[in-house]
Amino acid sequence: MIEIRPVETDADYEAWRQIRLAVLPGERAPSVAELRRAETPQRLYLLAELGGEVVAHGAADRSNEADRAFVMARVHPDARRQGVGTALLPVLADHAYGQGFRIAGCSIDDEGSLAFAKRFGFTEFLRQVEQVRRIADEPWPAKPAEYDVVSVAERPELWAAAYEQVAIPTLPDLDTTSPMDVTAEEWATEWINDPAAMFLAVAGDEVIGVAGLMLDTDNPDRAEVAYTAVRPDWRGKAVASTLKRSSMAWAAEHGITEIYTWTQEGNANMRRLNEHLGFSYQQVSVNVRAELPLKGVQELGS
Repeated sequence: MIEIRPVETDADYEAWRQIRLAVLPGERAPSVAELRRAETPQRLYLLAELGGEVVAHGAADRSNEADRAFVMARVHPDARRQGVGTALLPVLADHAYGQGFRIAGCSIDDEGSLAFAKRFGFTEFLRQVEQVRRIADEPWPAKPAEYDVVSVAERPELWAAAYEQVAIPTLPDLDTTSPMDVTAEEWATEWINDPAAMFLAVAGDEVIGVAGLMLDTDNPDRAEVAYTAVRPDWRGKAVASTLKRSSMAWAAEHGITEIYTWTQEGNANMRRLNEHLGFSYQQVSVNVRAELPLKGVQELGS
């Protein structure tokens, strides 16, 4: 029998993490502490058990895209095709619908999951590409003349300023179908996990650019590239490449041997920068969305 229950304890969060690691072994999983910091009344995390064993997890929350929900049901590869995802996804969608959302989306990395999502009315609307860079001996870039590069660990008060001065004016540049909507609280808790690995470009009293790494406690020799952006009035002056090279040099000094990033196919400028810095292409992820309430739920359950 399939039992679905909410995540409540640290042990539950760790079980939730282990499902993510099993399904997405090449991606960073947030730590229990990170997941705890990101808790909100609107966010729902679930575990699904089959025969008393956790075999799947789910998440439902507001998306970073305005007026949309994020829903995700992931089933351990060894427990698929036993009805677990079919039982889990409608619960998540109903939660999102009850929160007032009428569109929900998620990202999908394999053909089987895409076929499953289509049964519930999800359709593709965007693709993202993974770019990967091996880290070897990485020199620190030359000190810029027009601005300083500092880590958030050195100037922690500037991370909040970076939200107002960099994130707000640059998030609309992302290749998304609706505007990005990231709160100051999300910026503080979910867009950084080690201040020493996040770098800021600072001109006078203004933050003009950000770039860095999200460290992986499960795979400490691998890190995800964090949000990289430069204010429009400072573009064309190698700010982004200087910040990224700084993070790569930091990675080399701290035992990281590979970094990776996901970039929207339509974000040609960032993909070209990554290519220039030696990144190569790997996987493709499909972003899908559906109207709520989900179609096909009654038919599948009858």
